Amino acid sequence: MRTQDIEFCRSLAHGIAAQFGPGCEVVIHDLSADNPSSTIVAIENGHVSGRAVGDGPSHVVLEALHDRRNPVEDRLAYLTKTEDGKILKSSTIFLRGEDGEVDGIFAINYDITMLLAARHELESLTAVAAQGAADPEPIPQSVTELLDELIEQSVRVVGKPVALMTKEDKVKAIGFLNDSGAFLVTKSGQKVCNYFGISKYTLYSYMDEAKAQAQG
Repeated sequence: MRTQDIEFCRSLAHGIAAQFGPGCEVVIHDLSADNPSSTIVAIENGHVSGRAVGDGPSHVVLEALHDRRNPVEDRLAYLTKTEDGKILKSSTIFLRGEDGEVDGIFAINYDITMLLAARHELESLTAVAAQGAADPEPIPQSVTELLDELIEQSVRVVGKPVALMTKEDKVKAIGFLNDSGAFLVTKSGQKVCNYFGISKYTLYSYMDEAKAQAQG
């Protein structure tokens, strides 16, 4: 690599490391010297992998050194592992000179070990007993909101809007509301009647019918 290219990459590496903090290692490999035992010419936060300037290449670097004229594609956001067990999210960008050969590598290795552990803990905390559970159950702020939500649930149970409901559909909806304790809410009966377009007499009749169906 040309000196000016190395200096540009070094400046860029410093900026990336400063942006993402001490868990972000940025490494510059110079492959133009044909010395596979010592390719690292600049490194930020080398404590992540335990490497320093003058150290040798990784497996990916060796692949690039094997035949630098072969087409190689950048490898982005893949996982690597250090000798001491850290899990890194890595990206490897191949740098080519004017002759088209790969003469350098710009690599970013971000330590996500603690993030993976945190994700595991969060998954445990947010897991629910029922597999494939429905939408999160809302917590109403008043009995009015609670009744509105129960009425909406009764419509979802039936699976069709009120305007298309048959008598049997409304019996099913009223039965759901009764089982859910909706009629314990003050003045709920009149609100349900208005919503389903039925009289108080019909409401009680539907409640009795739903109970009879439930009892078999």
